[in-house]
Amino acid sequence: MTEGKLLKRIVVNPKIMLGKPVIKGTRLTVELIVEKIAYGATHKDLKKDYPFLMEDDIKAALLYAAKRLAHEEIYAA
Repeated sequence: MTEGKLLKRIVVNPKIMLGKPVIKGTRLTVELIVEKIAYGATHKDLKKDYPFLMEDDIKAALLYAAKRLAHEEIYAA
């Protein structure tokens, strides 16, 4: 799947989860997916816990997080 198609799986709507990025059609935030992976959850674990979650949704969440961090500005202290 192309980068553009993956990123279309993520939506930001101020009426859903206070505007946090979520998987389209759900209330599952990118933040939660990335955090669970950071704590050791596998893609299989995530799909078991959230049966509606597709493999491309997980990839989209990780790609979205990476893209957001790529634009973060770092200032020397």
